[in-house]
Amino acid sequence: MMHYAPLIAALVALVSIIILSKAIGSRIQDIPNARSLHVTPVPRIGGIGLMAGLFSGWLAMAQAPVWWVVLPMLILFIVSLFDDMRGLPVRLRLAAHLLSAALLVAGSGFFAQYGVLLAIALWLFTVWLTNLYNFMDGSDGLAGGMAVSGFACYGVASVLAQNEVMALLNFVVAAAAAGFLLRNFPPAKVFMGDAGSIPLGFLAAAMGLWGWQQDLWGGWFPLLVFSPFIVDASVTLMKRSLRGVKITEAHREHYYQRAIRLGWSHRRVVLIEYVLMAGAGSGALWSLQREEVLFFIVPVWLAVYIMLMRWLDKRWLARTDE
Repeated sequence: MMHYAPLIAALVALVSIIILSKAIGSRIQDIPNARSLHVTPVPRIGGIGLMAGLFSGWLAMAQAPVWWVVLPMLILFIVSLFDDMRGLPVRLRLAAHLLSAALLVAGSGFFAQYGVLLAIALWLFTVWLTNLYNFMDGSDGLAGGMAVSGFACYGVASVLAQNEVMALLNFVVAAAAAGFLLRNFPPAKVFMGDAGSIPLGFLAAAMGLWGWQQDLWGGWFPLLVFSPFIVDASVTLMKRSLRGVKITEAHREHYYQRAIRLGWSHRRVVLIEYVLMAGAGSGALWSLQREEVLFFIVPVWLAVYIMLMRWLDKRWLARTDE
C-alpha cells in the first residue's frame, strides 16, 4: 500500500475536485477583481481536493510526516479555507502564517541545532515562501505545475540520498498536485484558492528545511528548485517597495501577470514557466551529484532570470509609452 500512496493521492485529488465542483462549485467561486487575469467566475475548491489527496496518500504510508509539518499545515489549510469562503482580515491570516512557521522552526529543533539568529531567519523564510506561493497563484496551471515540479525534485533527491520515506512523502504532494492540475491546466475549470496555495508554500519551505536538516541536500537546493517562483515574487516585491507601494495591496505586476497582460495566453505563459521549472529542478538535481556544477548552474540561472525580466520590462515600458 505504501508504494501506491502517490497514485492514491492523485486519484483522490482528482475525484474529490470533480465531486466538489458539482456539489459546491457554484457557492465557492473566484470572482474576477482588479488583480485577476480571468474574466468569468471559476470554482475555488481545488485546494480542498488537493489536500484531500495529499492526506489520503500520507495515510496510506506506513510512516506519516512529523507533527511539526502536519499541524502547521492543517492550521493554514483551515484558516485559508475560511478566507476562501468568507474572507478574513489580513492580520488574522498573517498571524496564522507566523504561528505555523514558528511551530515548524520550534518543533524541528532548529533553535537548538542552529542557534537563535539562524532559526529566526528560517522562520522568516518560511513565512515568505508561504506567502509568495500564494502571490504566484494567479494564472492557470502555474501553482499546480510548480508543486508537481518542486516536490518531484524533492522526491528524486530523497531517492538519491536513499531515504525512501522522505521520497514518498514528497511524491505524494507532487501526485496530489498533478491530480489537481488535470482540472487546472489552461483553460482552468477550477482554482486551488488560498486553501491550496498557502499550505503548498508552507510545505515547500517545510520539506526543504526538513531535507536539509537530514543532510539530504544543501540549503541552496530548495531555493534553486523553487527559484521560478522565488525570483519573480521577490523581485516584484522589492520593486514595489522601492516605489513606496503597500506590499499588501493587490496588484498585477508579477512578471507572469505582465506577460499575460501583454497578450500572451495563459497556456503559453505556463508552458514557458514549466520549462524554467524543469530546467531549475534538473540543474539542482545535477548539482547534488556533482557539487562543482553548482558554481556554474547558479550564475547561469541568475543570468537567465535577469535577461527574461529585462526583456519583459522593456516590452512593458514600450507598451505603456504607446
